[in-house]
Amino acid sequence: MRHRLKDVAERAGVSVKTVSNVVNGYQHVRADTRARVEAAIAELNYRPNLSARNLRKGRTGVIALAVPELDIPYFAELARHVVTAAAEHGWTVLIDQTGGGPEQERKAASGIGDHMIDGLIFSPLALTADDLAGLDGMPMVLLGERVDHGPADHVVIDNVAAAREITAHLVGLGRRRIAAIGSQRTPEGASARLRLAGYTAALADAGIAYDERLVAPAPAWHRADGAAAMRHLLSTGVRPDAVFCFNDTLALGALRALHEAGLRVPDDVAVAGFDDIEDGRFSIPTLSTVAPDKERIARLAVELLANRLTADREAPPRELVAPHRLALRESAP
Repeated sequence: MRHRLKDVAERAGVSVKTVSNVVNGYQHVRADTRARVEAAIAELNYRPNLSARNLRKGRTGVIALAVPELDIPYFAELARHVVTAAAEHGWTVLIDQTGGGPEQERKAASGIGDHMIDGLIFSPLALTADDLAGLDGMPMVLLGERVDHGPADHVVIDNVAAAREITAHLVGLGRRRIAAIGSQRTPEGASARLRLAGYTAALADAGIAYDERLVAPAPAWHRADGAAAMRHLLSTGVRPDAVFCFNDTLALGALRALHEAGLRVPDDVAVAGFDDIEDGRFSIPTLSTVAPDKERIARLAVELLANRLTADREAPPRELVAPHRLALRESAP
């Protein structure tokens, strides 16, 4: 059975108020009384009702994480880190998949329907800064590149620098016909535009002319899109000797298409991705990639949200940049 505050009070021979003072960490309790209460708590294995305590403080102890797709391993791995970081604050995380659509994103930004949540960590694709500013929402931390200089705290990585670094690595391997997979012209494709800018800058640094025929669009960043884009590149007659894919799932699809075409990786075509998902460490060959610090991204987002909940909600929004590194493996050593 679950014991109540009253049971602890009876076991310790004190009032319910005294037990409450001990549980809530109030200082003005006599040492011998505190010891008796703590002993009673241990004997009864009493656990405070955190939900009731949070509601008394005007909070639920629940935050939400809203991402476009859980099918993209990057978001699933990021969600795991957010849950871990939130648990250190005693929070439960409600995870919502928006599909990147405006209505579902608007619902998430407004509080995810009837769910009672204290704050939101949100990676939007459809909504703009103006959209978010027009919502009477809750404390929020943004992820991703869709909203720049928006109305809320923001955690990002330097996509341009990261893409530039991985492309420069391919150049350093002696590759000159370096393709890019994952370009997008839609408003939602902010990450794609930044990664394309980094790719283009690295080519310019190396004195390699930009060739539009080596840039393959991908409507979504799934394995099938990567395989289709790679097949298209191979069919053009301007065969690449390296390819930078804008995320790892595109790269895994590209690896499959290269295998089907009888091409060796990295001998014939070096392949690099972006995100450092776990699947890339077990692919054949293992995948070279940009590794954003997903744990750091999650911790920064949770800390920013905690600060909004406990400190000045009216402070100007902050933008924090999380680190990244290159994880070099067999596909582009």
